[in-house]
Amino acid sequence: MNHQAMNHQSTSLTPEIELERIDRLFDIRGLRVFLPGGYGAIGEAIAIAMARLGAEVCIAGPSAVKAGALAERIASAGGRAHALSLDARDADTIADTTQQAIALMGGIDVLVNCVGIQREQSLLEVTPDVFDEMYATNMRSAMFIGQAVARDQIARGQGGRQIHLLSVRSKLALRGRGYSAYCATKGALVMLVKQHAMELAPHNITVNGVAPTFIQSDRIRPHLEKPAFRNFILERNPLGRIGDPLEVVGQVITFAAAAGSYMTGQVVYIDGGVTASQ
Repeated sequence: MNHQAMNHQSTSLTPEIELERIDRLFDIRGLRVFLPGGYGAIGEAIAIAMARLGAEVCIAGPSAVKAGALAERIASAGGRAHALSLDARDADTIADTTQQAIALMGGIDVLVNCVGIQREQSLLEVTPDVFDEMYATNMRSAMFIGQAVARDQIARGQGGRQIHLLSVRSKLALRGRGYSAYCATKGALVMLVKQHAMELAPHNITVNGVAPTFIQSDRIRPHLEKPAFRNFILERNPLGRIGDPLEVVGQVITFAAAAGSYMTGQVVYIDGGVTASQ
C-alpha cells in the first residue's frame, strides 16, 4: 500500500475563485426591500440607491404623503417603488403593513429598518411620556418589525437579510446634551441585533446594524448652523467633516448583497473614526 499516496490530497481546500461570483458581490438586482422609516435623509438615500441598482423597494412611514412622493420620484427615474403608511409604535399596525408590503412585492428579501426619532431632554427633565415614546419608536418597533419580516422569510425558506439603522450613540454617550432615552434605546438595539442574528441564523437570515454619526440632513441643520456645536463635531471627528447620506448607503448594500453573506450579528459604525478614537 502506498501510504504517501493515501496522505496526498487530490483536491485543494481553497475554493476556486469564480469570476461570476465576483461579478455578483454587490449585485442587488431583483431584491425586494422593505424600508420602514425610509423617507428620512438616510432612508431616502438608501431607497433611491437600492432602486437605482435594480432592487424593488417598499417605503413605509407615518406620512403616506411623504412615502408616496419618494416612491413616485423613484418610479419616475425608472425604478420600482411602493409606498405604505406605518405607525411603528403599534405592533398590530407593523404586522398589517408588513403583510401589505409582502403582497405588493411577493415577499421581503431584505429589511432595512430606518425607524427612529430623537426627543432631547436633560436627565433632570426627562418625562415618562417622552421616554416611552422613544422606547416604542426606536426599540420596540425594531423588535416587531424584525419579527414580522422574519415570519415571511422563514416561511419562504430562502433566507434573507435584516439591517437596522442605529447610531454612534449606541456605543458612546454625548457630553452636555440630553440623550438619555436616545442612547438607551440605540444601545439596546445593538443587543437586539445580536440576539435576532442568533435566532435567525439557522434559517440563513442575517441580522446586522449600520450606525452613523451626524450625517448631512435638514434634521441636523439647525445644530450644524450653530458655530460652537459644528466646531465641536468637526474637532472630534478624525476625518474632520460631516458625513454624506450616500456614505451610509454603501454598507447597507454590502449587508444586503452577496458580499455580506458571512456577516451577522455585527454593527458597523459609519462615523469618520469617532468611535475608534473616543
